[in-house]
Amino acid sequence: MNFRTLLAAGALGALPLSAGSASAADPAAVLKTYADIALAGYEDSLSTAKALDAAVDALIAKPSEDTLKAAKAAWLAARAPYQQTEAFRFGNVIVDEWEGRVNAWPLDEGLIDYVDAGYGTESDANAFYTVNVIANARVSAGGEEIDATTITPALLQSLQEVGGIEANVATGYHAIEFLLWGQDLNGTGPGAGKRPATDFDTANCTGGNCDRRAAYLAAASDLLVADLEEMVANWTADGAARKALADGDPKAGLSAILTGLGSLSYGELAGERMKLGLLLHDPEEEHDCFSDNTHNSHFYDVTGISNVYNGSYTRIDGSKVEGDSLAALVREKDAGIAAETEGKIADTLKAAAALKARAEGGEAYDQMIGEGNAAGNAAVQAVIDGLVAQTRSLERVIAALELPDVTIEGSDSLDAPDKVFE
Repeated sequence: MNFRTLLAAGALGALPLSAGSASAADPAAVLKTYADIALAGYEDSLSTAKALDAAVDALIAKPSEDTLKAAKAAWLAARAPYQQTEAFRFGNVIVDEWEGRVNAWPLDEGLIDYVDAGYGTESDANAFYTVNVIANARVSAGGEEIDATTITPALLQSLQEVGGIEANVATGYHAIEFLLWGQDLNGTGPGAGKRPATDFDTANCTGGNCDRRAAYLAAASDLLVADLEEMVANWTADGAARKALADGDPKAGLSAILTGLGSLSYGELAGERMKLGLLLHDPEEEHDCFSDNTHNSHFYDVTGISNVYNGSYTRIDGSKVEGDSLAALVREKDAGIAAETEGKIADTLKAAAALKARAEGGEAYDQMIGEGNAAGNAAVQAVIDGLVAQTRSLERVIAALELPDVTIEGSDSLDAPDKVFE
């Protein structure tokens, strides 16, 4: 991973950034809107995670294809608000230190449960590659021994990035996704994971260890709720994340906003989540790879960027949280840059909506990135192009607002694609 440091230019004049500014778009009010949208987004993520937890409990209590289908539907619904909160990453230390617990990917799923023989049995990079915690009450690998007799949220937390390896993801949305869907063994062909409900049925068990699999799923779901409760608290009136913005220099707060928008747009989404998989034509580089939900994952990330820039978020109940926006602040400073940036963000959202519609029409994201699928590749590239273009506009916003030392995350997939194949 490399980084592109964007130092704000000073040629466009000073921006009044005091909390007492009389301008129509006051920076302090922009930061309040930003924090209000964060709180609402995490509250929606929490409420949908609680609905998922209830659906998981119902599946475990009475395993059937219907209860499994309902749990999958609840997981899919939970992803929509959460992905919109990713716009708060990168610029907020509290969010960045927490985020890996709930949305880390990709994961070496052999850590958690049984896998297909094609997955392999070992990895030079990961001693825990196929330890299968669900099947083993004691886990020993890489010189570490872990007592997994009782599967609890605390055990899952101890397994997260065990051995110092990021691919050992034991908690969060993607661990739950794997347990609900199982592996997607279709490559770039049609179809998602096909885990049977009987994998959770102790009376008619498939896959072995159905009691422990159910315990793992329940613990992961409970932990997701607890983690989201923690992040909601961070954005309440007295929460640490909100206070860090409100009590700091407004310029630093605006820098945090644009660090997050630029880094999610460029290095994370355009680069690591999209361009890398397209270059390699590799479904393993798909974000929601077990469920074939990646089109929605990307769409809601793009939506989250638009929400924050435009200062407006539509909640899951249809109500709106909105207020003074970064967009309005930029309009006051430079109408040309404002029009350009708003247009680029709208263009990217349109491209992401087209990709979403293509997937809903029957061609999953992992099929779109397949080698030889020119039309599918083009649909993905259109979103990448939009994200890169809107990042260039965000760079001009950073310069116009004279924000100091904003660092936008880069990606070899975009900046040095030859390295991807080394």
